[in-house]
Amino acid sequence: MAIGLIVPAAGRGERLGAGVPKALLPLAGQPLLVHAVRGALSSRVVDVVVVAAPADRVDEVRGLLAGEATELRVVRGGADRRESVARALAELPPEVDTVLVHDAARCLTPPAVFAAVAAALAGGAAAVVPAVPVADTVKRVADGVVVGTPDRDTLRAVQTPQGFRRDVLEQAHATEPGAATDDAGLVERLGYQVSVVGGHEEAFKITRSLDLVLAEAILGRRARAGAP
Repeated sequence: MAIGLIVPAAGRGERLGAGVPKALLPLAGQPLLVHAVRGALSSRVVDVVVVAAPADRVDEVRGLLAGEATELRVVRGGADRRESVARALAELPPEVDTVLVHDAARCLTPPAVFAAVAAALAGGAAAVVPAVPVADTVKRVADGVVVGTPDRDTLRAVQTPQGFRRDVLEQAHATEPGAATDDAGLVERLGYQVSVVGGHEEAFKITRSLDLVLAEAILGRRARAGAP
């Protein structure tokens, strides 16, 4: 089983208001993208890395990641996340039969999460997502009024990397119309079962300035503990 890692990193990240693409935002002196790729490679399950970079930053991204991966490809990202993933998927070499799609903004995802997703795929799953229980009570709201309260015990917050058999992910991108918030959503529409493995609290998505503060604290704790 050859595993390819796709990192869609072309988003602008307006919510952070940093004036640079979110994947290139610095965290402890290195862009989020570099932390994300290093974490994935530390799992030792990834064979090929393809990054979908901002269209005007392809050479910069290639330079940032030079020497990180034995086999690295950088492509121009698309107008949205789905297009970026599709372009990176087309760039994977033919021997890759399994794909992990990972958000650069989840740059502190522990290597063990990558390994767990890969193991589930090796065990025969067509699609796999890591997830954690939802801590807050969630309400369904319409026109400013609560219309329902889902059972929190049945809810999970889904993270990345999300893993797929390559043929399943290609089929989803080729045949499923419309947008989806993640690739697993496209695969679900095809009727495939999406398996769930345990995620990790440190695999949170950096979207706000407060998230950067938390990420800095986690990296500091890891450094004090001697973790990579």
